[in-house]
Amino acid sequence: MTLHKTDDECGRSMVEILGVLAIIGVLSVGGIAGYSKAMAKHKLTKTQDQLQLLTINIRSAFAGSASFEDLDNISAIKLNVVPAEMLPNGLGKTTDITKESGIINAFSGGVIVKAVDGNKQHFSIKFTKLGGATCTSLASSDWGTEGLVKMVVSNGTREVESYQENLPLSATIAVGYCNGTNDQNSITWEYY
Repeated sequence: MTLHKTDDECGRSMVEILGVLAIIGVLSVGGIAGYSKAMAKHKLTKTQDQLQLLTINIRSAFAGSASFEDLDNISAIKLNVVPAEMLPNGLGKTTDITKESGIINAFSGGVIVKAVDGNKQHFSIKFTKLGGATCTSLASSDWGTEGLVKMVVSNGTREVESYQENLPLSATIAVGYCNGTNDQNSITWEYY
């Protein structure tokens, strides 16, 4: 006995529908992975831009000063050297600034700007809460020699200081010091 299709039997089989759903699932996972990778790259680039902009703005604000003695987060905010995107929501007016005022990086970690203890002709910028890949990339980036004196990379338990003649760090060394959890990795850049 041979079965013939009738007009009432048009449509797709369950196997065909499951096949289409499987293809959609695979494409969705690939799209999400690609999006995540693109966002991480964007945040890394944004963090590099933030560091460079802070450095330029601090130097400009203190160009007429003999030292960076009065530099800290509060004075940096009051002097408008911190880009608005790095300030917590609503902060920015001098009346809002308190000792607890924070500056945040693109990864929502803290940023600390200050005069270097023992050498007020130098200032430092510290980015905290960096992921391992971000920390490694920033530590092994060539920041040039324009005023960069030293860089300190820490994972919360170990740290490495590298001076101008040894910068940038090799990726192998950077990975070794950027292997803490996201809450522990930090980099401090010291400039003159």
